[in-house]
Amino acid sequence: MRASLVRRSALAASVASLVLLATACGGSSDDSDSKSKAGDTSKSASAESAAPEQSDVKALTAAELEKVSLAQGDVADLKIENAGAEDILKASDVTSDKAECLPFAHALFAVPQGKPVATTARTAMAEPKASDTTTSGDASEKSLDDAMGAALNVSSTMVSLGSYEGGDAADVLAAVRKAATACASGFTATVQGEAQKLSAITEQKVAGGEEAVAWNVVEEQEGESFPFGLVVVRQGSTVSTFTTVNMAAAMDPSVKVEQPTALVAAQVKKVS
Repeated sequence: MRASLVRRSALAASVASLVLLATACGGSSDDSDSKSKAGDTSKSASAESAAPEQSDVKALTAAELEKVSLAQGDVADLKIENAGAEDILKASDVTSDKAECLPFAHALFAVPQGKPVATTARTAMAEPKASDTTTSGDASEKSLDDAMGAALNVSSTMVSLGSYEGGDAADVLAAVRKAATACASGFTATVQGEAQKLSAITEQKVAGGEEAVAWNVVEEQEGESFPFGLVVVRQGSTVSTFTTVNMAAAMDPSVKVEQPTALVAAQVKKVS
């Protein structure tokens, strides 16, 4: 797979683990998420009525944001770690061929939006069970392929948090939503100098926090499709973004990238 693309999605460590598991077995699998459709860009009545009150919201300090960020043990069966410095991108690392699409590109590649008072970043990965990735010494080629497929069928999520003053958190989510609608048919993001063609952005239903929105995203490169999942949630003065990949989904059309609902729920609970 294109390791550089996944690294720039701030999931290098997770993908490295998947590749090691796959090498131990040996096999294959390709995906494409379907057609794009712009979602409803209107805010809910509750979000609209709450907007004026946001001016009094105080941002969490760096220490406070660190305390409410996800940690190992917060979500069952997931390995949660601090993201490495090499996995965190700056705003200048990600550009767009269409200015109106930049907020979405930044959210997808875990770039802090606007002017956050503080930020944190975590990686979360569901580790495959040993029974799903081991085979006997005389295993058939199909068994090896099945084992490798199970090893790769693991979701990895980059969780990024930003705390904001006043109504900035609501503005950040609104900007990402607006960009997704304007760019639903696709655009090209350049990440650390390499172009990434995002061919489809489809809004999905999601629940969490005071405001939440999610999308399925398809990246095209060299004739292959690479699906992402993106969830953006606002709870008070904090915006959380969840970018999810699944290596098996990039190789097998029957495997879909699922929303990290357990992660979203756990993160919202800690911030609340």
